[in-house]
Amino acid sequence: MHDIRKVRENPEAFDAALARRGLPPQAAALLALDEARREAIAATEAALARRNALSKEIGAAMKRGDAAEAERLKAEVAAAMEAAARLDPAARTAALDDALSRLPNTLDAEVPEGADETANVVLHTHGAPREIEGAKQHFELGEALGLMDFERAAKLSGSRFVVLKGALARLERALGQWMLSVHTEENGYTEVSPPLLVNAQTLYGTGQLPKFGEDLFQAGAHYLIPTAEVPLTNLVADSIIPEPAEPLRYTALTPCFRSEAGAAGRDTRGMLRQHQFQKVELVSICTPEQSEAEHERMTRCAEGILTALGLAWRRVFLCAGDTGFGAARTYDLEVWLPGQRAWREISSCSNCRDFQARRMKARFRRGKENLLLHTLNGSGVAVGRALIAVMETWQQEDGAIAIPEVLRPWMGGLERITPAA
Repeated sequence: MHDIRKVRENPEAFDAALARRGLPPQAAALLALDEARREAIAATEAALARRNALSKEIGAAMKRGDAAEAERLKAEVAAAMEAAARLDPAARTAALDDALSRLPNTLDAEVPEGADETANVVLHTHGAPREIEGAKQHFELGEALGLMDFERAAKLSGSRFVVLKGALARLERALGQWMLSVHTEENGYTEVSPPLLVNAQTLYGTGQLPKFGEDLFQAGAHYLIPTAEVPLTNLVADSIIPEPAEPLRYTALTPCFRSEAGAAGRDTRGMLRQHQFQKVELVSICTPEQSEAEHERMTRCAEGILTALGLAWRRVFLCAGDTGFGAARTYDLEVWLPGQRAWREISSCSNCRDFQARRMKARFRRGKENLLLHTLNGSGVAVGRALIAVMETWQQEDGAIAIPEVLRPWMGGLERITPAA
């Protein structure tokens, strides 16, 4: 969330930052809400001060037996408090906070200009995209193996679900467990098993609410997490921690649940865009001075996963119009899918700076000051999309799937998935 003081200091710069995201000016409306809030607070404070002063006069009037004067003063106090109450500073503060909470983060100066994904910048590519004559897409491979069933999933739950069986189910599990081990044993992340149901305040802290409520699945008073970023980042919500010498690094392998409200008609075949999927999430919490280097480190951790799986991938710097709501800057990792003959996103690594921390009231202590933390998050990586990439990249002429060497210990030594597996 934005600091209204910065809007006051330079409203033109604030509007210019929003314009980079294709948004209209907001500073004037925000400053009007802020002025109304400040006037309400000032009027309430003045009324309280007047009440305190008149209380002494009321006492003096009653002491000298001047009941009429005491009643007049009491009426004056009541009128002042009633006038202040009508201004309702709490409601005006809530209105300003709500307006601020719906505006996206300020972009880093280096973020490329552009309205949509066509303006994203490819920074580098690792490995040559594999060309396979007659390559099949993952759902064609999975269905031919008899281990991927979309029809049965649709009967159980509706569209955008899948049933995996046998060796494919094990491969999905192996991918998640292997990734988690790499990030905890080699990359220095602490494993967390977080709740999958969170409250509205937790989703507000990371920016999913109030703006993106339609993308969430609600279960009574709780919401199913759209990503483990939500509970992991909120581990420091409403707290002041000692200044961390090194970033706090957390990882979790969890199911994720998304309504895909804005994706109607997109990727309706296969597993690319599901309501339920597994993901290994990476979250870092650090000081402002650490966050730039931590963003690079986190992205390299995710890249290492793709390299170890023998996949061709590239790093993409998202442009202004494609950068997510809470991010100041984002690198997407895209993997080559031979069956689609296309690059598809498999990870996003974002530096949110202090945007989420301000919403969460997450601070660290430096000397006598309490300063806002910086938060970062990334996929390390999406398990379902990694499964797709492995299937399409390592498909064999006979329809089998070769298992990448790093996963074979997690597959009981299995080297190929065949219909008999």
